[in-house]
Amino acid sequence: MLNSKSFLAVDFGAANLKLAEFEINEAGGLLLKQYGLRSMGQEGAQEATRESAVLSALQGMLAEHSYGSKSVNICAPGFHTFSKFVKLPPVDTSKVTQIIQYEAQQNVPFPLEEVVWDYQILGSNASGELEVLLVAIKSDIVEGLSKVCDSAGLRLQLVDVSPAALCNAFRYNYGDLEGCTMLLDIGAKTSNLLFFEKGNMFSRSINIGANAITQDFAKEAGLNFTEAEKLKIEEGFVSLGGAYEEPENPNQAAISKIARQVMTRLHIQVNQTIQFYRQQGGTSPQQLFLSGGAAIMPYTAQFFAEKLNLPVDYFNPLRNVQLDLGLNIEELQKVAHSFGEVVGLGLRNLAHCPVEMNLMPRSSIQRQQLKQKQPYLLAAACCLVMILYAFGWFYGKVADDKSVALEQLKAKVDPLKRNEQPLQSELSALTKAQTELQSFSGLVQDRIYWGRLLSGLRDLLISVEGQQEEALKTKVGVWVERFTPMTLAGPVFPGSKVDVQWPPGTNSAPAAAAPTKRKRPEKNTSAAAAATTAQAGENEIGYVVIDYRGVNIATPPSANTAVAAAVRDEMAKATNYFDADGTTLAGTLVPDGNGLTFKFSVIAKLKTPIKY
Repeated sequence: MLNSKSFLAVDFGAANLKLAEFEINEAGGLLLKQYGLRSMGQEGAQEATRESAVLSALQGMLAEHSYGSKSVNICAPGFHTFSKFVKLPPVDTSKVTQIIQYEAQQNVPFPLEEVVWDYQILGSNASGELEVLLVAIKSDIVEGLSKVCDSAGLRLQLVDVSPAALCNAFRYNYGDLEGCTMLLDIGAKTSNLLFFEKGNMFSRSINIGANAITQDFAKEAGLNFTEAEKLKIEEGFVSLGGAYEEPENPNQAAISKIARQVMTRLHIQVNQTIQFYRQQGGTSPQQLFLSGGAAIMPYTAQFFAEKLNLPVDYFNPLRNVQLDLGLNIEELQKVAHSFGEVVGLGLRNLAHCPVEMNLMPRSSIQRQQLKQKQPYLLAAACCLVMILYAFGWFYGKVADDKSVALEQLKAKVDPLKRNEQPLQSELSALTKAQTELQSFSGLVQDRIYWGRLLSGLRDLLISVEGQQEEALKTKVGVWVERFTPMTLAGPVFPGSKVDVQWPPGTNSAPAAAAPTKRKRPEKNTSAAAAATTAQAGENEIGYVVIDYRGVNIATPPSANTAVAAAVRDEMAKATNYFDADGTTLAGTLVPDGNGLTFKFSVIAKLKTPIKY
């Protein structure tokens, strides 16, 4: 069963993989629950086989014990990490990030788009310059570590680097020391040298490690790396020089000399770093602490004490860490010096640490963000499924109800359908009767239509006579001589006769045409021009031809024409009966032979055609 309070810390070293499970105790400090250490051999130091060796070692360690957590903080190996201290001029804090990015571009030996990098401002010196620790690791390396964690079933929370983890572990356990103190962590491929003074920290990575001893000894003795590493661990020590007797064991003699040569090269680098640190304003170290897997080789502490003329002690990263009662203390003491980075990783889950950086790969961050959203996405998916199910259930229920209602309705409708045909027949008969009734009603109305129309013409002629008498200063008389209803085919009543021409030269009725704009005539127009406006069918009276006779007025000569035009105009105004655009004079204005009267005709389009 997983313990939600515990968490894991893993240091991916060059030669060894170190793992620990921590909890936060009641006092707010670290409690070490379990730990493990496993060698990865030469495969862990070679790039081609490192990832598989790391995964195999990690899975093996997780299988040995039942760890109560899957959350893990990891430390990238020092030989894969670039770190450097840079000093920045005192500037506004808003510009620090921009300046550090410029420094990263200048100092990191890879394009920034190929690395994951971070920084931390550690403080400022007496001149106000900012002291910044800049670290970077290639993206593919840290992505590989992330994949290893995923493959082992762990949830990656943080990626730290050795200098930062060692700094946090040292401050946590030796925060009471005064003066300048050094910590030398000797690893398999690289070594980290850290300076602590007055709350400040300085570090340098040195490309010398214990693997150099194994490789030189394997070459000299003609052994493979694994055999040479085993002999180095079992029989090796650091020679203290010519004052001591050389061992009789040839392997010990060879390893001790090679170890002294390697440690001498390391001492030279340490001494140069001390000189550089002092040039930067630091003081001389007063004590040296050793840590790392290679630091326990016999006489290593004596060698550095002699070379540096300083008291040398071993760094105990578990000094202020509470140990679980079930741990084997004797076995833990043998490897405690190697757990500096692991303790530093565990401290990141406590309160604020002196150095806090995170080189989490982008892919892991994205996966974590996705995992954080997964409960919400899952809840949303469940809600969607429930909504779809609810809709499906609802529509299924509605469909069932509709089916039942449809069957009930069919039971009621089927008897009615049997009466549908007789009912349709009766409705058709009713419609036909209504149509005939409307037709008869129209005929009844049409019976009085002609009387009203003729009465209207009588009033019209009386009005024209009065108007013209006043205008011409003479007696005017006009009357209807003949009234002929017309269809497109001709006169309605058999035997009816029309004197006007349709059009001139024929005696046939005109074809229907669209009405044209009527102009006030200056002289008589033809019957055809007026007849083109008729719209009625052959069984409808669409217009009438009215033959008028009037008293012949000799003076002035245009008097008869004026009377005829006035009659035509008044008819055009009588829009209740005639279409204004379809009313016009027709034929020829003709005086009688005796000279007493004259005749003229008007073709008038009915506004409402009359059926007959």
